[in-house]
Amino acid sequence: MSGSSIGKRLVLTSFGESHGRCVGAVLDGCPAGLAIDEKDIQKMLDLRKPGQSSITTQRKEGDKVEILSGVFRGFTTGAPISMIIWNKDQDPRAYDSLKTKLRPGHSDYPAMIKYKKFNDYRGGGRFSGRLTATFVMGGAIARKLLKESLGVETYSYTLQIGKIRMNKSLTSKMTKSIYSNEVRCPDKTYAKKMRGAIINARKKGDSLGGIIESITTNLPTGIGEPIFSSIESDMSKAIFSIPSVKGIEFGSGFQGTSNFGSENNDLYQYKKGKIVTKTNNAGGILGGISTGMPIVMRVAFKPVSSIAKKQTTIDIKTKKPTILSIKGRHDPCVVPRAPPVVDSLVSLTLADLALQGGFIKSVL
Repeated sequence: MSGSSIGKRLVLTSFGESHGRCVGAVLDGCPAGLAIDEKDIQKMLDLRKPGQSSITTQRKEGDKVEILSGVFRGFTTGAPISMIIWNKDQDPRAYDSLKTKLRPGHSDYPAMIKYKKFNDYRGGGRFSGRLTATFVMGGAIARKLLKESLGVETYSYTLQIGKIRMNKSLTSKMTKSIYSNEVRCPDKTYAKKMRGAIINARKKGDSLGGIIESITTNLPTGIGEPIFSSIESDMSKAIFSIPSVKGIEFGSGFQGTSNFGSENNDLYQYKKGKIVTKTNNAGGILGGISTGMPIVMRVAFKPVSSIAKKQTTIDIKTKKPTILSIKGRHDPCVVPRAPPVVDSLVSLTLADLALQGGFIKSVL
């Protein structure tokens, strides 16, 4: 099964399945000399792991990471960093009755055809959101690399759940409140409404989607390569690796299509001796290259496909229609667990481009 690696200079390879023995990651190309230990990675994994609240899946996984190679005496050696998490609470029995029933919204059918029924169907196997833990393993290291070498910070948070959207701009003060509630929205009033919407959807046997906004600050001007390795193209490829992601926009995005050019252009000015723009409709990127302004991106997540509400489907064994109600431990909305995953893929992409551009050296 190809397609399990991403990056050019900083390469992340993901392995494992949702209900297999483990999930893991190998990060190759990380510079030598970065202080790192399991606690640095565990901190981000704990923000993503299941079973943390009443509005997420109740699958209980500690997600305790083990570093197997690439770190010696507390520092990266320049060798591939291999990491692993053992699956402790997998329960494949719930999927026995679904082997021949195609779950609406899931990859069951195309995966079955592509791999001629040899694919691991339990919990989606390689197509499961469980694999986002492997993104976070590598992303936690990339995040620290960017912070230590360039002072870069990334903040991803829940902007919208269903039809409830926070109508405030994120401030530096608000970043401290992102993880102060279950939905990871920095405004407690909107967070309460979002939580209520998720609970109501689950009571109905249904699910919700939403939007994550990600803001990256302090990125130097000039990172990114034109055409096929632009920040947008590399970032989009990484972000679309997250199951349930169906859309992405940078800066003014789709809203900008209704503006005049005179409204959408970001005018240059000097501020404290530095060239900046009065607005940031470009989202910190022009020509695929960083401008020095914050990188602003929004990611759209579809509603969770596994729902208790009855749906019609087909049984490929009997070749007849059937009714499907999916039981088990599923998130009614994946958005609250997505901010650390988005942070990780943003960090992996930007660190890879920074290494390509010589902004970060191979030995720190």
